Amino acid sequence: MSENKTITVTSPLLPSLNEFKTLLDDIWDRKWLTNNGHYHKELEKALAEYLGVEYISLFTNGTLPLITALQAMKITGEVITTPYSFVATTHSIWWNGLKPVFVDVEEETGNINPEKIEAAITPHTTAIMPVHVYGTPCNMKRIQEIADIYGLKIIYDAAHAFGVKKDGESVLKAGDMSTLSFHATKVYNTIEGGALICHDEATKKRIDYLKNFGFAGETTVVAPGINSKMDEIRSAYGLLNLKQVDDAIAKRQAVANKYRDALKDVSGIRFLNDIEGVRHNYAYFPIFINEEYGISRDELYAKLQEHNIFGRRYFYPLISTFSAYKGLESADPRNLPIAHKQADQVLCLPMFADLDEEGANRVIDVVRNKR
Repeated sequence: MSENKTITVTSPLLPSLNEFKTLLDDIWDRKWLTNNGHYHKELEKALAEYLGVEYISLFTNGTLPLITALQAMKITGEVITTPYSFVATTHSIWWNGLKPVFVDVEEETGNINPEKIEAAITPHTTAIMPVHVYGTPCNMKRIQEIADIYGLKIIYDAAHAFGVKKDGESVLKAGDMSTLSFHATKVYNTIEGGALICHDEATKKRIDYLKNFGFAGETTVVAPGINSKMDEIRSAYGLLNLKQVDDAIAKRQAVANKYRDALKDVSGIRFLNDIEGVRHNYAYFPIFINEEYGISRDELYAKLQEHNIFGRRYFYPLISTFSAYKGLESADPRNLPIAHKQADQVLCLPMFADLDEEGANRVIDVVRNKR
């Protein structure tokens, strides 16, 4: 990889073009392009088996499962969530006419801090929407304990957590529902896509009605649903990518190990280590830069770009600082000191399966030498 070749923060996992063309030929022969077709059914079945879940519904992107989960569970009033995430997390709450309530995060993981949740509960609180940030599992046990005490529902935004397990069990089994994103930037992608995981057949049926305009039959509409179905072409693409995702995760792990080994003695840089008992997916490689490093996070961000290397400041700025939400009482920066610190320090280094040793060394050289 030459010095001039661009290194992006991620690069999509792509299936074999020849294999994809074979499936496209079959789709053309079937002439069934969407609405619960052959490959849609096959992908739901294959993903349920791979992920270790019983009920999964495919969607056309990763935001609509969040919106639909809140609809399916008839959530009202206030939803406690994190400001340290992609904006879709909070947007889904707003689109349902609900009030997001932000609480601070844990410094060691970036995940919602369970000990801050209880103080944010009011008589109007009906749900919690945590995020497994960077694919690191939340403290699911403690969050469930709090939800049980106060009778709250839990919808996990697991957009980063494809294939992640804790003590041998999928994190997607936690809470009442979990959502996934299959966007092109994710560990596993269907170009655009997503999924909603639930735990019983009746709930899956309701989800499937909601994502298809509310139709429960040719002439029966049972709810004001929307159109968020995944088509056959992306379903077929997803089936092929599923065959190679484990290999891609192993390659990502090798990149993460190389970064950790090279940066472990660099003053002013902190990064996330693997957690015992967790099967990680290495979706991201965030580093957190403090004053001991010698230059600021934004200065390093710019220096990388000078070398045609493009990191991303996931997640900066905080959702709570955007105009739609900054007027909320819970968005007060004094309420979110750790989240603000994380957002001001974070820089995600390039991380993808095809990042070769030469490319990783280019990234490391800039970070270590600050030039």
